[in-house]
Amino acid sequence: MGVWELLLVGTVILLGLGGVLVPGVPGSWLVWAAVLWWALKDPQPVAWWVLVGATLALFLSQVVRWALPPRRLRASGATPRMAVYAGTGAFLGFFLIPVLGAIPGFMGGIYLSERRRLGRGGEARAALRQAMRNGGSSVLTELFTCLLIAGAWLGAVIWG
Repeated sequence: MGVWELLLVGTVILLGLGGVLVPGVPGSWLVWAAVLWWALKDPQPVAWWVLVGATLALFLSQVVRWALPPRRLRASGATPRMAVYAGTGAFLGFFLIPVLGAIPGFMGGIYLSERRRLGRGGEARAALRQAMRNGGSSVLTELFTCLLIAGAWLGAVIWG
């Protein structure tokens, strides 16, 4: 697979990661479709193992999301700015503290957004708890799974 095709697959994966944070956009399916396209165009064993792992991870993610409360983020006062902060925090956390840093990064992004909006630490913590109860945990589950898949794809491309 050429460099331009790999860049295109990476772009679709990034769009999928952003799509996880936007209601109505099938972000996880975009990530999976990009990995599928890569595996079909570059049929090596590592590509197929990444595709199988991505499929299993997304299936498990969907099962976990069905067990969590439904998304009612708009009712909790979530804003697009909060989604940008949470997504940026999760993305940075995923790479700064490998893999598990996405969780505190996501929650830190929500806290920072609410702290800037509300101005007080106690109110920001309360807003963070409310956002996580009203569907933030569901978004975090889907985003974390997609970040794992993106990391596996990137690792396979670099070292595979």
